[in-house]
Amino acid sequence: MPIYTAPTKDMQFLLHDVLKVTTSSVPGYSDLDPDFTNAILEEAGKISSEVLQPLNVIGDTEGCVLENGMVRTPSGFKAAFDQMKEGGWTGIDMPEQYGGQNMPYVIGTAISEMFSGSNQAFTMYQGLTHGAASAILAHGTDAQKDTYLPKMVSCDWTGTMNLTEPHCGTDLGLMRTKAEPQENGSYKISGQKIFISAGEHDMADNIIHLVLAKIPGGPDGIKGVSLFIVPKFLVNDDGTLGARNGVSVGNIEKKMGIHGNSTCVMNYDDATGYLLGEAHKGMRAMFTMMNEARLGVGMQGVSQAEAAYQNAVDYAKDRLQGRDVTGTKNPDGPADPLIVHPDIRRSLMDQKSFTEGGRAFLFWGASMIDAAHRNNDKDADGLVSLLTPVIKGFLTDEGYDMTVRAQQVFGGHGYIEEHGMSQFTRDARIAQIYEGANGVQALDLVGRKLAVDGGKHVMAFFEMVKTFCKENSTISEAFTADFIEPLKSASKDLQAAGMYFMQNGVKNPNHALAGSYDFMHMFGHVCLGQMWAQMAKAAQSALDAGSSDAAFYETKLITGRYYMARRLPATALHLTRITSGADTVMALDATHF
Repeated sequence: MPIYTAPTKDMQFLLHDVLKVTTSSVPGYSDLDPDFTNAILEEAGKISSEVLQPLNVIGDTEGCVLENGMVRTPSGFKAAFDQMKEGGWTGIDMPEQYGGQNMPYVIGTAISEMFSGSNQAFTMYQGLTHGAASAILAHGTDAQKDTYLPKMVSCDWTGTMNLTEPHCGTDLGLMRTKAEPQENGSYKISGQKIFISAGEHDMADNIIHLVLAKIPGGPDGIKGVSLFIVPKFLVNDDGTLGARNGVSVGNIEKKMGIHGNSTCVMNYDDATGYLLGEAHKGMRAMFTMMNEARLGVGMQGVSQAEAAYQNAVDYAKDRLQGRDVTGTKNPDGPADPLIVHPDIRRSLMDQKSFTEGGRAFLFWGASMIDAAHRNNDKDADGLVSLLTPVIKGFLTDEGYDMTVRAQQVFGGHGYIEEHGMSQFTRDARIAQIYEGANGVQALDLVGRKLAVDGGKHVMAFFEMVKTFCKENSTISEAFTADFIEPLKSASKDLQAAGMYFMQNGVKNPNHALAGSYDFMHMFGHVCLGQMWAQMAKAAQSALDAGSSDAAFYETKLITGRYYMARRLPATALHLTRITSGADTVMALDATHF
């Protein structure tokens, strides 16, 4: 049986040593004193390890079952879902007006990472509901908010997002689902959606589907798409549930992973729907949900890497294989533990430096969302919008890769199901695909996000890195050599790549698009380099202040040095690939593939 321990100590370090939340001007942050956040994180961690983690393998092996139009979730899921609702965990960062606790998004992100790390498939049910509720909160009428949000915040009703159709994945302009207007102001929704996570299940009284569809006579392509609220059961004026709507499950998808989540084919047959936001402006409303979801998916990459890493470390310390080439470390045993071997250490350090750096990146992103939403900070909003494809794409690519490395530590035992390592890899794989496949994230970054507001936000990022390096170059010669110089070098690589796009991408856009994936990864490495430099500064300050937990802070510095020396130099490779241009990428005729 796999293990999982919530990384609450590392989260506390990020909140208080690195982000220094209590000194922030963001409303609500001053209330996040260490004792308060520790109590929340520890309780969430307890639920993760004691309630959700034991159900992870059960969900994987049992999966969901479709019977007579209803989906039965795995054993124990409903009881655990009820426990989550009773504890108020489903509305931790939602407005009090609708039954939430109105805590900052950064706290919700920390809690979600723990829940996802212990059981990703289960956590998706409430995660999707949160995203749907956020879209209604941002774009719904007062009547829609009053009707749906209290029940969705409590997860008495859950939510979904319906975009994909059999012939229409990323290119939503090809959508065929129709929305016929009715005299009473509602619409009749007809069409089929696929890959709908949590589309049907037995854990909630109602399911509120947010469905993209086209109103006849609207603009062609993506400009003609609108968003609709389509409940499984219609809601009466007094809030009680009425008749079953014209929405049904056609099938449950058979998937590589996340078996405990019911990924459904949804059929809409003259289902009653209600316009959310403006007609033909559906993507604007949907992106409220998708941007939040993309940060959440980036979190899934980190969470699965963390869970897999914990198991790999446990195994490496216990499994006896071979002898240390520098001298026996376990003289009373037939062999030394795996962890003495440099290649195992390399793998584990790759994993550890990624999960801790990735978590810092997520928390930083979440703090920018808080600043944007709670402080109306336009600069924070612009920067996190720029970084959203990096958070989603880079963290899920790397997260998946780290689950493979953790599996590799087990050798053949990682390939069989006894140790449960394949589940982390299989569950992490979807994060690279849904909410916009990672290749699309890279195209969005280079093709759209870099140029937003005249490039203001990417220039602000470079200036932030430059200012940090300048202000902290005198901490010590060792700090400069270990952290400042590698960060400056990586940032220059990133700027050089951007300059290449500017000089070559206009006359031949393929030069930019062929390098977009490398650019996204280069950007991710620079972001983690920035995070590690900030964490190292915080750790050194704690040591200089005589912290009683010196081992924790020394470990941070050692791990950070590893990332800067062994992982961050990847920016040079990415730059070389980018500046090679598109000619070799596009040279082969399609008939020769």
